Amino acid sequence: MSAENTFELELTSMAHGGSAIGRHDGRTIFVPYTLPGERIIARIVQDRGRFAIAEVVKIVSPSPQRVEPRCPYFGPGLCGGCQLQHIDYAAQLELKQSVVKDQMARIGGFQEITVLPMLASPDEYDYRTHVTLHALKDGQLGFVSTDDDNLIVIDECHIIRPPLQELLNVIDFAGFEALDRVRLQVGSEEDDLMIGLSTVDDEVPELEVDFPASISFLSSEKPPQPLIGKPSVNYRVKDRDFMVRAGGFFQVNLQQAEKLVDLVLERLDLQGTERVLDLYSGVGLFSAFIAERAAWVTGVEAYAPAVEDAAENLSAFENIDLFEGAVEEVLSQLEGSYDAVVLDPPRAGLDGVVVDALVALAPAKIVYVSCDLATFARDAKRLAAQGYRLHEIQPVDMFPQTASIELVSLFTRE
Repeated sequence: MSAENTFELELTSMAHGGSAIGRHDGRTIFVPYTLPGERIIARIVQDRGRFAIAEVVKIVSPSPQRVEPRCPYFGPGLCGGCQLQHIDYAAQLELKQSVVKDQMARIGGFQEITVLPMLASPDEYDYRTHVTLHALKDGQLGFVSTDDDNLIVIDECHIIRPPLQELLNVIDFAGFEALDRVRLQVGSEEDDLMIGLSTVDDEVPELEVDFPASISFLSSEKPPQPLIGKPSVNYRVKDRDFMVRAGGFFQVNLQQAEKLVDLVLERLDLQGTERVLDLYSGVGLFSAFIAERAAWVTGVEAYAPAVEDAAENLSAFENIDLFEGAVEEVLSQLEGSYDAVVLDPPRAGLDGVVVDALVALAPAKIVYVSCDLATFARDAKRLAAQGYRLHEIQPVDMFPQTASIELVSLFTRE
């Protein structure tokens, strides 16, 4: 394209999602793979009217916080898994904290909320305990590209734990045309490996392979089905073990998962007499540590295999009951009162029905763990409108090199 299509742009702040932002001709320009403080030559690639997305033609003045990405698949048009590998890790933490402040003001209307410094991950790379890859028809595996239109075939990933990289190096699905996705999972022990397979026709495959891992079939409608080896992996958090079957959710960064547990317990500040409601309770991560400190814990989880895993993981406790079902449905069936509620919803956040039901329960404390900043800001605004005060926010870097942000917060009834 000609020089007339380019323009000089100064980048001034970071947006939720990983792009830096500048202003040109009176509108906001989002530019991936850049940093605040940089001056670039830009070219618009998507015109959205009031704002636009641009690409870098040339970096005129690079930031001192810019570093060389470790991954050969990082960058425009390549793997969409990471957004921040071009930024020094200390700077990533500061930028993410600024994004939390911005989103809480823009979406939530919280202009004066205290956002504590991001809790750094002990491992900047090699931290993920599970990863899902997409299959091409020839059996090659890859990640979705930055434009969401293609698959980028990869043979290395720097944010997964080394045992998963080693497994990726040896697995071969050539000729498996029905293969759709492959989920690699490693427990706390390096040899505790699991492969979860899904197919385009949702039919159970016949396998004769010699991979150093257990294999399960992940159906869209049925529970995971073990094909080879054992059905689950084991994660150790603090002093407790958690069995998680193939395809089940568990925090991808185990060291940061321990910090999450500590943050939740600190905000609950349990004295031993409380009744606590753990919503979206999964396999029982928070419930296990709450039950040691509370009089009673009620867990609610919609995914049936996770409830079965939780029953096993929490079997040593006599002060826990578990409900299988959608939170918005189960809340209306619960009896009695609760002193505190712990929330760890999926990225979609809380349904409006759930917010109303929580307010009706009127717990003195709500501890909200979120993996999606935008939906959290929306939900915080809803809870504040219903008489709950949001205290300081503690962001946690569960996902270094990516724009994703985890956070823990406390609401108290006014």
